[in-house]
Order: sequence, then C-alpha cells, then structure tokens
Amino acid sequence: MFENEISKYMKKHGLEAFTPKAVLFDMDGVLYDSMPNHARSWHSSMAGFGIDMAPEEAYKYEGMRGVETIKLLAKRQWGRDLSDDEAAAMYEKKAEAFRACPKAEKMEGVEVLMRKIKADGLKIVVVTGSGQKSLLHRLEEEFAGLVRGDLIVTSFDVMHGKPDPEPYLRGLEKAGITPGEGIVVENAPLGVRAGVAAGIFTIGVNTGPLPDKALIDEGANLVFPRMTALRDAWEALFSATRNSAM
Repeated sequence: MFENEISKYMKKHGLEAFTPKAVLFDMDGVLYDSMPNHARSWHSSMAGFGIDMAPEEAYKYEGMRGVETIKLLAKRQWGRDLSDDEAAAMYEKKAEAFRACPKAEKMEGVEVLMRKIKADGLKIVVVTGSGQKSLLHRLEEEFAGLVRGDLIVTSFDVMHGKPDPEPYLRGLEKAGITPGEGIVVENAPLGVRAGVAAGIFTIGVNTGPLPDKALIDEGANLVFPRMTALRDAWEALFSATRNSAM
C-alpha cells in the first residue's frame, strides 16, 4: 500500500533498506489540538505591538521558533531588525495570551497511534519549536509511558528552529539513530520542510486549515487528512517498511 512512496524515499537517499527505529512527532497540531489557541494568541498579542498577524498566518509560521517569527514579522512590517531581547519580550506577551486560553486536548487518535508504535519496538521522540513551558510540562504526565523527557527537543535545545533541519537532527541524535531510521510526523509546512531537509521519511498530517498541497509542496512523503487516518494505517505502513528490508 505504501511501498511506492518508501521505494522513492530509499532511492533518493541511496538506502538498501528502510528500517525505522523511532518516530519523531511535532507537538502543536500533532499531539495536542493546540493550534487554534496559538493562532488566537499570536493575533491578539502582536496586535498590541502594532504588528498585523491574522490568525491563519500562525499555521504558515508554525514550527518556527517564536522569536524568529517575531523578528521576521517586524522586519517585514517595520523594516528593521529586532534584538533578541526585544523579540523575547514580545514573545512573552504571546506566551501570556496562550496561557490564558482553554486547555488544549490531545489530538484524537494520537495516543493509540503512539501505543502501536511502542508495541512495534520503536522509540518516540517529540520535536517541537515551542517554548511554551505550560505545554511542555504536560507531555510526560499526559503521555505517561510514551514520552520521555530525554527524548524531547524544544526551542531551548537548538540555535535554529524549523524550517532548519537542526531540530530533527537533534532528535535523531537523542534517539541514537540515523536519518534513514526515523519517521517524522508533522502538520506544518515548515516542519515538513525541516524533516525532509534532515533526510527523514516525513509524514504530513493535515490537522489545520491549509490545503494538502502546502504539505506536499514541501516534500512530504505521505499526507494524511487527520491523525485518526494515520492511526488506522500504521500497521500497513510499518509492514511496508519491514518488507523494504527483504
């Protein structure tokens, strides 16, 4: 069912087999249905500084470190470069707005998917551009037995956020695997670009308002319409990876 996409990936990267040992998950919009809260928070907090950021734009910049997003917007709208301290102070206002939002629930289907992945002997890594400590602190508690603190990459662990491949390369390092031994699960175009740039088989799950084309154009190897669809397809996908080694 997925043999053709796997074959294309293997050919592109010169692999004789594709034997995943870890799945690297983004957090917002993948583990948690938190993007609507982020979108509202970005819009309201940036408006307070005189920066125009429509809620839907949050999905375009999703995955980028918050300070980098603010610097980009300021450069584009104000025509000047912000210092790290200026951008960090503005990002704190965004974080305050986010903390005031209702609690984001787990994305439907993701916990069952993760349990399937663990049962198949693969590690689970979380790779997020977020610095929202209120969400990060929930991961180990709410995904008990699935997510480990030493296998989480956040904005604090990297110099360059998505779409740079550094966050996913750092995730590979923490998992002790090579690019050809991982699978990325992303919902954001910039995140897909980062996974592809890291040389990892990248799955796009379209949990937001952007068209599938936004994920395909960034090089996603597969695109699913929702997390439950990937959950239901996992057995067939994992079986296809096992067959690639024969």
